[in-house]
Amino acid sequence: MKTSRISAGSFDLNKWLFGGYETDIISMIAGPAGSGKTNFTVLVACSQAKKGNKVLFVDTEGGFSSDRVKQIVGAEEYDKVLENILIMRATDFDEQKKVFLKILDKIKKEHVSLIIVDGMTMLYRLAVGDVRKDDDKVKEVNKELARQMRILAEVSQKQGIPVVVTNQVYSEFLSEEDLKKGVKKGVNLVGGDLLKYWSKCIIELQNEGGRRKAVLIKHRSMPNKEWKFEITNKGVRRRGWI
Repeated sequence: MKTSRISAGSFDLNKWLFGGYETDIISMIAGPAGSGKTNFTVLVACSQAKKGNKVLFVDTEGGFSSDRVKQIVGAEEYDKVLENILIMRATDFDEQKKVFLKILDKIKKEHVSLIIVDGMTMLYRLAVGDVRKDDDKVKEVNKELARQMRILAEVSQKQGIPVVVTNQVYSEFLSEEDLKKGVKKGVNLVGGDLLKYWSKCIIELQNEGGRRKAVLIKHRSMPNKEWKFEITNKGVRRRGWI
């Protein structure tokens, strides 16, 4: 049976993903600050909203920009597209919890066709930091994050609504001895195995000296691979440096 997909909003990105993001899974875009995560989410949001589909955009990092929407779609379609993007914001993990309590109702009332969470773990990470000395409270925060991911997974699986989330990464600590031996730092996802389990597609974005690269590190039907790209006024496109 052919897997259903939605456009990622870029011809080159669609080609790399064999058609775009799958509709019955959570796709995660991970990377450090400035790697392009929000650009990827705004791009797919604009692509769907332009078709008249409602997009639920949960913004926990304040990264959503209406000016960026106008750049991508143009002034003529700007109002129509923005009208179809429903923004829900959270500034701490308690607010994020409240947002997720409203998501199912919002999906039903607004006939949402795509869910985006830009910053799935930023507020979670802050919450863990605040209670790190209390194991019971840390467990409660982790339990709540798991509940939120489970809600997203069930919505995508049962209702066929694609979900795209972004996530932060952090580097492993290496001792001076390891560095002298040439050991390279590994990159880890915030939320660890919990986020890996629920996300069936994981794309890591890297930015080294302005050279941007997307790495497909997990997918149920495609092998690991890389894609060199650049961010343009209209979105993202393949870049062909050596």
